Amino acid sequence: MIDRAAGAALLVIALVDGVRWLRVAQREHYLSGSVTRFALRWRWVALGLGVRGRTSKLAWTRRMRVLAFVAVFIHVGIILSMSAFGLPFSGSALFALLLVPVTVDAALLATAPIERRLGGRFVRRATEKLRTIAPTVVAITGSYGKTSTKVVLAHLLSGTRSVSASPASFNNRAGLARAINEGLSTGTDVFVAEMGTYGPGEIAELCAWCPPDIAVMTAIGPVHLERFKNEDNIVKAKSEIFASARTVVVNFDDPRLVAVADSVTDKRVLRVSGTRSDADAAVIDGDVYVRGTKVGRVETLATAPTNAAAAVAVAIELGVSPADVVKRLATAPGAAHRLEATTAASGVVVLDDTFNSNPAGARRALELLKASGSPTGRRVLITPGMVELGSRQRAENEAFAADAGAVASVIGIVGQTNAAALAAG
Repeated sequence: MIDRAAGAALLVIALVDGVRWLRVAQREHYLSGSVTRFALRWRWVALGLGVRGRTSKLAWTRRMRVLAFVAVFIHVGIILSMSAFGLPFSGSALFALLLVPVTVDAALLATAPIERRLGGRFVRRATEKLRTIAPTVVAITGSYGKTSTKVVLAHLLSGTRSVSASPASFNNRAGLARAINEGLSTGTDVFVAEMGTYGPGEIAELCAWCPPDIAVMTAIGPVHLERFKNEDNIVKAKSEIFASARTVVVNFDDPRLVAVADSVTDKRVLRVSGTRSDADAAVIDGDVYVRGTKVGRVETLATAPTNAAAAVAVAIELGVSPADVVKRLATAPGAAHRLEATTAASGVVVLDDTFNSNPAGARRALELLKASGSPTGRRVLITPGMVELGSRQRAENEAFAADAGAVASVIGIVGQTNAAALAAG
């Protein structure tokens, strides 16, 4: 009787714990292996990870319901298998509880082929829609800066062209197909597509059914290193975007991308910069240059200079006049939650940079924090640190925290993932 009661209690705990790990699976784009990776990082205990969540609530979509059913099926199978070997019910339930992250990953692996097949019909529909409407396709990739460049480019084009852009971070197979099926309409001249990747071959597959006419590489940095291992692999995987494009746009300020540009001999190559006025397009301290000639000035930019320069280069390539580009660049919005500045009722200025984070973006956020407000004003930084930096994660977070200590009056550390590294820094 005691064994049954203990086993039942452990099953309830496993159910609640499973929902928490399902949240991780959904947040990590249903990638098999991601849940166990986070479990190892958190020492197998999801401290502070609620069932509902605050920033990424669990959505009970059809896919999630299927995943949950398969995960429960595997969980029960583990218990029955252990019991068959003579382990008490409570012991079997405890063993299965400890394996919940692995169970969710196993369910992700089992359901992946089914989901891919189901998603195929949406890809086919998107492919046909692209063929019928036949817009000029601009594809943007990079370790960071993709969304910001996309938002600015769509704004620059919208004054003279009919343009549609993939929303938010809809940059994988399912998201891009949905963006086309739901957002692309007859008469659209330009479709701006953000393309992301977690490994080799993914961008090549996207380009197979959504081939870009113009491909943009914004920047390369230590993002998703847990999957890519090093930045050379990132360059190689993201360079797949250039294969079918007639024009490629690269960040001239990144030596790795200069090497990539130099290796492209069968396409038109446009180099952009935030420091060199001799690039095909450059934005330097607010001054806008096109092929070495200053064409205007913008007092405030909603994004990093290199992102703005990439958008300028593409807009010019698509026939927008330099005068129109400069005029619209001055009113270009930034990506949501990317250093968005608002003023609270109390008068406190809030810089919202919660969309994403990487070492380069974190440095820029600190620079803006330092420049904001009065010289004697109080500056507060709230951060969970940066993730998915592989073996460099602790060092990068320590360095970020050390720099932040010289800028902020108060630093609040959110969550457990990088707490030790941030505190040390």
